[in-house]
Parts: sequence; structure tokens; C-alpha cells
Amino acid sequence: MRVLLAFDKFKDSLTAPAACAAAAHALRETHPDWTLDLCPLADGGEGFCAILTQAASGTVETHTVTGPRGAPTLATIGFVYLDDIPDAASALLELPKALLRRDASVAVIEMASASGLALLKPDHRDPWQTHTGGTGELIRLAATRSVSAILLGVGGSATHDLGLGALAALGLEFLTASNGRISPPLPARWPEVVRIGGALAPSLPPIRIACDVTNPLTGPRGAAATYGPQKGLRPADLARLDDESSRLARLLCAQCDRPASTMDTPGAGAAGGISFGLMTATGAQLLPGFELVDAWLDIERRLAAADLVITGEGRFDDSSLQGKGPGAVAARALALGKKVHVFAGRATAARPPAQLSLHSITPDGLPLDQALRESARNLTAAVRAAL
Repeated sequence: MRVLLAFDKFKDSLTAPAACAAAAHALRETHPDWTLDLCPLADGGEGFCAILTQAASGTVETHTVTGPRGAPTLATIGFVYLDDIPDAASALLELPKALLRRDASVAVIEMASASGLALLKPDHRDPWQTHTGGTGELIRLAATRSVSAILLGVGGSATHDLGLGALAALGLEFLTASNGRISPPLPARWPEVVRIGGALAPSLPPIRIACDVTNPLTGPRGAAATYGPQKGLRPADLARLDDESSRLARLLCAQCDRPASTMDTPGAGAAGGISFGLMTATGAQLLPGFELVDAWLDIERRLAAADLVITGEGRFDDSSLQGKGPGAVAARALALGKKVHVFAGRATAARPPAQLSLHSITPDGLPLDQALRESARNLTAAVRAAL
């Protein structure tokens, strides 16, 4: 029996690799003769760098950078050779042919490790006071390695600064009426900014952003309205933050000679607008995140080779089979005629397909904080019991 274990993270509890490992532990105990294929999933947030780099046999470096509220934090960069990336994923990067030399490499950066929401305690989450400087520092470090491209995953951010903190780390300056410099350009200090100057390093490689978000930068579907509340934005501050975002965005467009309509690009509102900032100032391009990860991890081939597929995440409901990640893996496995088991902290789908077995790993009545602490144990027990 060949089993594909393709888990995403259990938010605030288990990383995707840890979830795969917990399920594998149960199967190795009960079925030592089974062949296990562990395939942790990534959505652009936590785990994006490690999972993609490991899949391409690359190396991961850890650096100290500036966290979302200014404290030092450890963040990672992955380096992989382009030749070690599956052809379908490499094609999605759309790199200029001039960069496709024999030793071409790609730096993989995870915004969450430098500017992520998980780095802050709930009472420190405030989009007025957070910035993406650390993500810019990672980009600057990667650029010194002569990589052919930078691939940036932007899930799980703590910020709404349009990527201006990252651009400040890369050379742009945010100036007051008296020609003073605002550094870092926190949204709380945006009212002082009247113009943008400075310049980016000319050696910056092409940047590709893995992003499935389609929100524009501002407006009722914009970054502040859609994602601000989970980052600590108070409802009373929404209009003010949206207005200031529009004003700073227009200043950046004017400085970079880009049309203001860039704000309306689908995906410009991703991760507090860092997609907009990098598109405007560096010419970064957005890529379909799930499609890229799918191709990078060669999931289609691994599904075809499996006799049994086991997947899961923190919550699995009726919308999951129409979504990405574990839901998409399950749907595709079912279409191939595979038997599929889904394990989730809470599995609440009311009408699962006939060949899909759903399992909630959390015992009834277990308090949430205890359930989060014991997720690995509960997942192992649930897999052991079901299989």
C-alpha cells in the first residue's frame, strides 16, 4: 500500500510537516509494510520557504531581521537551483531567457517569517504600528547572492503598510514637508509623508509573488476592509486607513511613474498591500500561488502513484472541497478514484462525497487551548484508530 500524506498546517498548533509526521508515526506503528510519501502543503504563509526549498533539495539560511514591530526576529531564505524545480513550476515563474543560465538559482522568501501575524501577541497586533522592513531586508540579502529571481510567499502577514517598509529597506525614502525622513514608514506616521524619494538598487532581481488573493488595494473589497480586522484594525479606523492607503499609493505611483490604476489590480491588496508596493516599485509579478505550489511539489504525479490519500488541516467544512490546499487535494484524489481520509481539528462538512472519510481529531468537550496543545497527539490517535 502506497499512502500520500498531504497535510496543511493546523493553525496555531501544528505546522504542515509536523502534521504529516504525526500521521506517519501512527501508520508506521500499525502498518510498517506500507510505503509513505510525505508531502506537506504550503499556501504562501508559514512553512512556504522550508517546504518549497526542501522539495527542491535546496538550502535554508536563517538571518536576524527587523520584525513587524521593530524587535529583532529570526527569518529564513531558501536557495534552490532552477534545474531542481519541476518544469511546470519553473515555467510559471516566467523568467527572462537571459537569466536562465546553467547555474541559475531562485531565492524563496516567506513574508510570515519576517513580518508575520504569528510573531505578535494578540494585544500587539495593530496595522498602524507594524511594517514590512524585515521582508525588505530578506529581499536585499537575497539580491546580494546573484540569484536569478526571488519568489515571495505573502500569506500570514501582520502588516498593512503597502510594502513601504520593505521598499524603505531597499532604498526608497519617505519624506516630510521639511525634508525629514520617516523611517520606518509606519502607517501611523503616513500623515507626515508628503513625497517619496530615493532609489532602489539597480541589481535587484525579478520578484515573483505567490498569491491567490484577488482583492484590490482599497475600497470595500480592499486590503484594509477585508484583512484589517484580523490584524487588529478597529472598525472606527477603517475609513481613515483606507484613505491614507490611497494617498500613499498615489505618491508611490507618481514616484515610480506607474498609473494609479495599479491599485485596482487583482491581488494588489494581498498582505496589506505589499503586492501593490512591489509591483509598483520593482515590477514584481503575481503568480497563482496554489498552482505554483502544486506544480513545485509535483502533486499530480504523487496522487496518481498513491493507493490511499490522507490529508487535512485545522478546519474542514462544506466550502473546503471548493477551495485550495487539502480540499483541492481531496477532490482531485476522488476524481482519480482514490480512497481519501481527511483529518481536521474540526471536520464539519455535512455532505462529503461517498469515498471521502472525514475525521475530527479533537475529543468532544476538550477546551480549545488544550486541543491546540495536544493536536499532534490527537492526530496520531485519530489516524491510528481510523486505519
